[in-house]
Amino acid sequence: MMTEPPKHQNLFIEGQFLHLMCLLGLVIGLYLASHLQGFHSGSFLGLSTNTWIVITVADAIAHQVYVWLCWRLELDGQRLTRRFGDQAFRLYQIGFSILMILRPVLAFALAWSNRGSLPIDPWIGYIIGISLLLPSIYLMYCAKRYFSFERAFGIDHFDASYRNLPLVREGIFKWTPNAMYVFGFFMLWAPAFLFQSIAALMVAAFSHIYIWVHYYCTELPDMRRIYG
Repeated sequence: MMTEPPKHQNLFIEGQFLHLMCLLGLVIGLYLASHLQGFHSGSFLGLSTNTWIVITVADAIAHQVYVWLCWRLELDGQRLTRRFGDQAFRLYQIGFSILMILRPVLAFALAWSNRGSLPIDPWIGYIIGISLLLPSIYLMYCAKRYFSFERAFGIDHFDASYRNLPLVREGIFKWTPNAMYVFGFFMLWAPAFLFQSIAALMVAAFSHIYIWVHYYCTELPDMRRIYG
């Protein structure tokens, strides 16, 4: 029988100092990468590549901070449910979806803005890009069929009944229980190769490493409290 996660005086900020330090290191790393040739070249829709970089990175940070904030508010006293009732998860899900959908959209916009700056043969880029898209698309199929998007969004923070469901070991989840983090973010790498963009490549590296920061600093501590 599952029990409610125990109270903890530092629950809300647990892991977030490390989160902040890792984020600072990633931002510094991205700044150093910005000295690479071609990193700043190009524009799209009247916005420079530098602007697209800032928007793309800002969305990644906003998305992961948003999830941390909502998860911890709910996990520590069901504060969102007490405020919004049965609509709490739905409202959280809407915000999550907007920020998440923007991530690949902005990755494609950045890559197109900075297209041709990555010194590789275009056909090699096309092959790599399509090869990266395929497992990320298959992941979406498996998430819907075997896992459910609600669980991917973190509904177990809101609804205790989901805490009794078994781990999923079907489809792409047979390869790794962290398929969302391993394969889902391939979708952010693909545009960099499809359009041969050095800036998109570096921002994809930033985003993929940063999602693992979220896993170790936010999700893993939460799972320990929820599942013991």
